[in-house]
Amino acid sequence: MPDNIFLNKVFITGREATYVAQAIADSQKGGMLSGDGSFTHRVSEFLEKTFDTHQVLLTHSCTAALEMAAILADIQPGDEVIMPSYTFVSSANAFVLRGGVPVFVDVKADTMNIDENLIEAAITEKTKAIVPIHYAGAACEMDRIMQIAEKYDLMVIEDAAQAIFGNYKGRPLGTIGHLGCFSFHETKNIICGEGGALLVNRPNLEARAEIVREKGTDRTAFLSGRSDKYTWRDIGSSYLPSDMLAAFLLAQLEHGEEITRRRQKAWEIYDECLRSSGLLELPQYPHDSRPNGHMYFGLLRNAKDRPAFIEEMRNEGIQVLSHYVPLHSSPAGQKFCRVSGSLENTISGASRLVRFPMYCGIEDKAEMIAGLAMDKLRKLNSVIEA
Repeated sequence: MPDNIFLNKVFITGREATYVAQAIADSQKGGMLSGDGSFTHRVSEFLEKTFDTHQVLLTHSCTAALEMAAILADIQPGDEVIMPSYTFVSSANAFVLRGGVPVFVDVKADTMNIDENLIEAAITEKTKAIVPIHYAGAACEMDRIMQIAEKYDLMVIEDAAQAIFGNYKGRPLGTIGHLGCFSFHETKNIICGEGGALLVNRPNLEARAEIVREKGTDRTAFLSGRSDKYTWRDIGSSYLPSDMLAAFLLAQLEHGEEITRRRQKAWEIYDECLRSSGLLELPQYPHDSRPNGHMYFGLLRNAKDRPAFIEEMRNEGIQVLSHYVPLHSSPAGQKFCRVSGSLENTISGASRLVRFPMYCGIEDKAEMIAGLAMDKLRKLNSVIEA
């Protein structure tokens, strides 16, 4: 049977086409369809107000935001950046492009987030930054990470690609570190197809961030009337998104709280059903750190069962998938990065992890999907025990 319940499905609020058409119409009346148009500014202001941070700069991807962060952290050849291996390639590649060396430490078995207790042992005289990745939209232990960063004078760059509208002890994820990075890729909670944002949480980084984003020029100051011309000031690149993407994104953000609530409801249904079964190892989060409903995942008891389980669910028309291949095991990871300590939780978790369908609308099907999953897991377990 072909898949008919996919892992992800794009949610449209109904205002996207209207706003995109308005952006196009505005371009015929002197507006800008390229980066830094009126919708770009509206989105930046929305995010700055919503998350109470100093500056939000829209980018064409979270990858771009991470690359900007690496420049703002002044990563030089040989500088080390501590992060987990269980993440998307952009988390590491942004720093490798500057000549930096990602240093991988293990994750916690109960969240797949970086183990804050292992960070200090990985610090050397070359360490420049820590990059916590809020996996599945759930918070890393940011208080401890910020304490370590302050002790060793390190920059903290939050990879909050999956974590918009997530929080840690009441603080929005992406706003706690010196810099934060969001993704608006179509697989995320809030989308515009491709897109991202850099959250600049320290005032001393704002001016340079504007320049880096504008190809190393002070064009932003020129466009805002703060300069009568613009010139090349620093390194940078073209990180701006089209104003049409910003228009689409504004329609999504206006429904951001609703989208988050619906996804959290689906998360809770999965969790209630699957946790009671005892058939999967499920994430354990602190009570004061609620996930944003980006993803629901579990760890199978045995890695060898994963292909059969995924196939069994696919035969029922339900797409269940694994996730990252740990970066330290990749050819580029072995070439450009190094490992600190054992990565046993990373290796074990990556080999056993499965993700369940998650999007607005799946909350009505989550109980059925969980029920089927439990049936398939019981069947697999009975075969093994026999």
